[in-house]
Amino acid sequence: MPYIPHTPEQVRDMLEVIGVASMDDLFADIPAELRPASFDLEPGLSEMEVCRRLETMAAKNRTNLTSFLGAGFYDHHIPKAIDPLAGRGEFATAYTPYQPEASQGTLQAVFEYQTAICRLLDMDAANASVYDGGSAMFEAMMMAVRSTKRTKLVVSEGLSPIYRIMLGSYTSNLNLELVTVPHAQGTTDIAGLIKAVDSDCAGVVVQNPNFFGTVHDFSELFAHAKAQKALSLMSVYPVLQSVLKTPGQMGADIAVAEGQSLGLPLSFGGPYLGVMSCTKKLLRQMPGRIAGRAVDAEGRTGYVLTLQAREQHIRRAKATSNICSNQALCALRALIHICLLGPEGLTRTAELSMERARYAARRLTAIPGVELLNDAPFGNEFAVTLPKSGYQVIDRLIAHDVVPGFPLGRYYHGLENGLLLACTEKHSFEDIGILAERIQGACQ
Repeated sequence: MPYIPHTPEQVRDMLEVIGVASMDDLFADIPAELRPASFDLEPGLSEMEVCRRLETMAAKNRTNLTSFLGAGFYDHHIPKAIDPLAGRGEFATAYTPYQPEASQGTLQAVFEYQTAICRLLDMDAANASVYDGGSAMFEAMMMAVRSTKRTKLVVSEGLSPIYRIMLGSYTSNLNLELVTVPHAQGTTDIAGLIKAVDSDCAGVVVQNPNFFGTVHDFSELFAHAKAQKALSLMSVYPVLQSVLKTPGQMGADIAVAEGQSLGLPLSFGGPYLGVMSCTKKLLRQMPGRIAGRAVDAEGRTGYVLTLQAREQHIRRAKATSNICSNQALCALRALIHICLLGPEGLTRTAELSMERARYAARRLTAIPGVELLNDAPFGNEFAVTLPKSGYQVIDRLIAHDVVPGFPLGRYYHGLENGLLLACTEKHSFEDIGILAERIQGACQ
């Protein structure tokens, strides 16, 4: 079956027009060792054979593990109503709503999502989301650079190392200076950040709770940044914003988040959504799509894409951003999740998760040789030091169907015995008891 529907005569005519004798001549500049050895593919499989092969591969995945992994991605309960609602054809097949007259449902959903995010984070404006939490932080950083016309950014080492790697990758060819302020035994060094933020600084980047799970109030830091005419950038964990002091209350200029915890399954790493919000002053610097509510000539409510045109994002170096898409379907799931739970449900989810984490901390620190990394307040995630390598303990427990957490030694030198654990409302006291028994056995 020809997947390229051109006849040999048509191919010959096209080659003649561009001045080459054969298809091989088109690839003459590619060294032979970099070319495919052959395009002779194996014979195709039947539908039954394909299904059997894929099912065999899928069966290798272990889905029966009790996991205490967190590190930015959390296994919260997802209400059953989300799948049928978000899976309706009107949403699942909708494209970017450039034609408002044909896209009122999608635009209203995006507008309501933005409104929910603004209320959750106490910020003035939000966009229709970007790709994920890391790209949201990069975009926030570039907003600070454009707004202040400065090129120095101060970054807390308590920011997710995954995000910091992304920031380093995205800015490797840009004329920017990233100054990293080390963590202090798992806590964010606020005094060090204040010292590093000066009149040359475009912005300061922090996370709350930080990667180690510790909770901070950055009001003093943000006030200092404002006095230096620098912007305050903050990454947050959406579920805990129902009980913690919000970015808006602390005086943040830009607040971002990974939205996975709002109704999205872990799904082996995506797709997720990057939550973005900012103050009204920075609204025109914010990338991505923004839905607004308007009134037509007859006074009827209507929804539109506002403030930014698509062309703004495809003008290369002059563009606010080169992100030309968003995660609208994922944002819709987040909106449905927030609406189904409501303020009381979100608060209850956060409180249950924090309660379970405190029980886990008590059980684990009762084990000889296991200690909390620090005595700072934490949310539903905390770090401990073990008498053995974190990797060794993880390997032992996975063999018993338990993932005890994230090995801090992967990103933080000197914390090879460190383990980061997260609890959600889905973890029972029995799950935590089994975890503690398994860790005690692995540490002996």
